[in-house]
Parts: sequence; C-alpha cells; structure tokens
Amino acid sequence: MKSLLSLPRRAAAKIVGLAISLLVRFLTAVRADWRGIEPVNRQRVYFANHVSNADMPMIWSCLPPNLRRDVRPVAAADYWLKNKLRAFVGPEVFNCVLVDRRPEARDSDHDPMQNILDALDDGSSLIIFPEGNRNMTEDPLLPFKAGLFNMGKARPDVDLVPTWVSNVTEIMPKGEVIPLPLICTVTFGEPIHVDDGEEKDAFLRRAENALVSLAPKDDRL
Repeated sequence: MKSLLSLPRRAAAKIVGLAISLLVRFLTAVRADWRGIEPVNRQRVYFANHVSNADMPMIWSCLPPNLRRDVRPVAAADYWLKNKLRAFVGPEVFNCVLVDRRPEARDSDHDPMQNILDALDDGSSLIIFPEGNRNMTEDPLLPFKAGLFNMGKARPDVDLVPTWVSNVTEIMPKGEVIPLPLICTVTFGEPIHVDDGEEKDAFLRRAENALVSLAPKDDRL
C-alpha cells in the first residue's frame, strides 16, 4: 500500500482534509446552526469570532461538503508557512488565502487585500476573523479591523455572514492536549452588506453587533 507521502499532493490533501473533518466531528460533535440563512451554494464571506486556533477547522468542518470545497480561510502567511507541515496543511488542505501581515509588507507595493479580492473574483467563499488576533480578553469581541468593510465595499454582491463559534475554549482549554467532551456549535446568521454611503466605523459596529447577537448569553458577558 502506498504511504500518504507517496501520493500526489492533491490526493494527499483531500485525504488529510477528510481526516481532519472526521476527527473534529468525532472529538467535538461540532454542529451547525443556520439562522435566517440556508446552507446553499452562494458566494459568501463567513466572518467569525476568534478565541482559538481551532476556530477555523470547526467552521470548515461543519460546512456541508458541497460548500466546503469552495470555501477558503483567510490566514496569516507567517503562521502557515512556519514549517513544512503547516505549509502543507494551510495552503494544500484548507486552500488558505495567505496574507502577509508584517508591517513592512503594508509599506511596500504589495497590497495584503489583493489576495483576498483575487480569491473572491475567482468565485471562492471565505472564512475570516475580522478581529485580526485571537481574543484573550473577557470581552466578547476585539474591535474589528477594516478588512471586512473593504471586502464588502469592493465586492458588494458577496454576502457577509456573521458566524459565532461557541465552546471552543471549553473543549480545548489553554495548555490542555486532550479535548473535553463538549459540543461545539457554529451559528450562522443573516447576511449583511455595506450600505450605500455607509461609513467604515458605522458598518464595523453593525457587523460586530450582528455577530455578538448570535452568541449564547454566557459568551456575551
């Protein structure tokens, strides 16, 4: 029998992706809660809260397979290119849209937003975390970065879907290796769009409110 490493990269990526999805479902019993929206094949940007490195696999794994194959997480290049394993899992398995978040990249001719817009123009849906970093505070959200507004303004026909991930920190507390047997819920809310003439700060506040409104009461404290 051929080893996984001897398979073509694309075939190996599909196998690893299926294994990750099955493992996530087995360990967390992750379930999707679709509120005011249906899991249909429509181009979307799923914007979510971010408290753990497990957030993205949770969202990705609970999407129906016919949607998952067209969904690309937006992720930091410095994280996913740090070693060979991550460089395989991020770009090959999850098909991440990699963004260079180094300050010097923003000062050059390179526009970090361009990779995201190119992915949208190719017809992909995206998973993004508009807080930018993991939220390690007691607040439900960190202030959103401008990226979500820029996407919505540049591509107004794409649905922006608030996506709340619950129980990840309880399932995998910081410093723990073995997940706890709790159910993770990913709640998908009603899509929003940038209104004509809407200012960035007003839209970001509205997007934050739309996301927090999906959270269980305990997560809003």
